Amino acid sequence: MRYFNAQSNLEAYLRLSRAAGDEWLSAIEDLFSPAAYGCYLTNPQGVVGSMSVLEVEAGKVCVMELSQGMELTCCRLKQPLVVLSVMGQCNLTLHGAAGSSVYPLAVIPANREFTLSAGDASRLILVLPMKNLPQRCPSHASALVVASEIQRFLLMSGYLQDHRHACESATDLFLRIDDLLASPEADACGDVPELGRRLVKVIEKIRTEPQWEFDLAELAKHAGVSERNLYYLMKRETGLTPYRYYQRCRLIRVRKRLVDCQCDVPHISWYAADEGFTHLGRFAALYREHFGELPSETVQWRRRLQAQGAAELA
Repeated sequence: MRYFNAQSNLEAYLRLSRAAGDEWLSAIEDLFSPAAYGCYLTNPQGVVGSMSVLEVEAGKVCVMELSQGMELTCCRLKQPLVVLSVMGQCNLTLHGAAGSSVYPLAVIPANREFTLSAGDASRLILVLPMKNLPQRCPSHASALVVASEIQRFLLMSGYLQDHRHACESATDLFLRIDDLLASPEADACGDVPELGRRLVKVIEKIRTEPQWEFDLAELAKHAGVSERNLYYLMKRETGLTPYRYYQRCRLIRVRKRLVDCQCDVPHISWYAADEGFTHLGRFAALYREHFGELPSETVQWRRRLQAQGAAELA
């Protein structure tokens, strides 16, 4: 597969960053509820990792980046579970069967007891469709194609236009997974096109220079093309105009700060102003347009997990 130049961590739907053990366990419960589960961490007092979750009517897509080892045992999961390991070591044991490596992916049927073990520095992609998948075990070739589709979705998620586009893309992913597992001869959508060198320079500048203020002329000069050509090139290759991508990157940086915030009263207006959003009402509307929720709801989600974790420890 040729890769888009993007992060494959679904960063626009970051829920936890540098999560502590108690809130991580609460997030796992939230993800798999109402199934019975047990989650064991190598170091419950240390940082566990980060988690991103996109939920649509067709199911959930979750990306976990682990800083330490984790063993997850689950049973009576109402929906099937597709597990893809893209970094580190990950093993799966189905009840009554020998353990095996999760490569290229594993499809766990609904209502099946299983144990998933992942080492530190692992990245897992969990896909939980709401409808049952074909119950047969996919062939190696079929599993490779499904894994390719999931990676394609995540790589292209770096250029989602807004929350509506994200939901449509995720729904399409669930339909493709179902079709691919039902029809062994089905083909993947094809390779994700690799961005050209000039466009990569533009994207890297926008992503990695948070203090830079948008200037299309400067951006075009940096890429070595005219402003007109840069506009249409980026629109054609990513679906986003240069300014739209710049705006989305700023919103994602605010989201990361909100998720990271440990203070009692997060200063949403401060974080927004630091990224150049001077009108709080307009910022809140843009935030909801891109992520499907208000900035305060992002904060409340983690606060709820922290409260649940504290209550369980009490």
